[in-house]
Amino acid sequence: MNLTLLRSFFAIVEHGTLSQAAARLHLSQSTLSRQLQALEHEVGGPLLERGSGGVALSAAGHALAEGMQPVLASFDRVLDEVRGRARGQSAELRIGYLLSAASDYLNPALVALRKAHPEVKVRMLDLSPGEQIAALRKGEIDVGLIGQESGLHSTEFYVRTLAVLPVVVALPADHPLAAAASVKLGELRQAVFVGAHDRDLPGHNPWVERLCKRAGFRARFVQDADSLTHALATVVTEDAVLLLPDYAAKHPVPGVVFRPLSDSGAKWQLMAAWLRGKTSAPLKVLLAALPVAKRGG
Repeated sequence: MNLTLLRSFFAIVEHGTLSQAAARLHLSQSTLSRQLQALEHEVGGPLLERGSGGVALSAAGHALAEGMQPVLASFDRVLDEVRGRARGQSAELRIGYLLSAASDYLNPALVALRKAHPEVKVRMLDLSPGEQIAALRKGEIDVGLIGQESGLHSTEFYVRTLAVLPVVVALPADHPLAAAASVKLGELRQAVFVGAHDRDLPGHNPWVERLCKRAGFRARFVQDADSLTHALATVVTEDAVLLLPDYAAKHPVPGVVFRPLSDSGAKWQLMAAWLRGKTSAPLKVLLAALPVAKRGG
């Protein structure tokens, strides 16, 4: 249905006469009459009943007004949002994040965002890295906090490294290395590693493989876990080990101990990623307030 005809119809309904509606729309009365006739032809019957005091809705007119007014209002809201995003503006900021990283790296930036843009609604979505990448591609989030192993492509996303973090190994509490102050990767050559499904943590297993290759052995994986909770449980049930960034080891887990890796090349990068294109003003504030990793960190 032609939106111009619909808007003309609602203008007539609002003002009660064709002359006032035509003046409001900056049209001649004859042009507005032709538009109304075209709309009535499209729906198959009269929409207005004309009288000496103006016009009134017919039964069909009432049905059209009640049914199409919310549709037209929804269309206008979506169009305004799309135009705002095209201009780099947004009344909402959707942030994907890793729960264990949020407090140290994201919360201070959210304070800065709230001060600069108190009108912006912030939506926080606790998503796995794989889910964040999918949401970015679909336009369902504006920015994500993702690990280095997530297979991000600079041709598809803008990417910024926020922190370069030490790596720890999760061990069963009764593992021979559990009492050590630190662990070298070479000491894990006989161990089996807990992996991750590519859909949840894309690139994780190749990252572990590269670290182990540098240490002179080939990583063996016992199982691909679909969450951190599942991975840590697998450490215990399968007598396996798990490599992860140190921030994920802040909270004690029964049956599991965390020990730092002493290998100098064992690092993990926390990264922010957002789609290429115009960046909204609220997102610029958030990104500016996020930490930036030191070169060589």
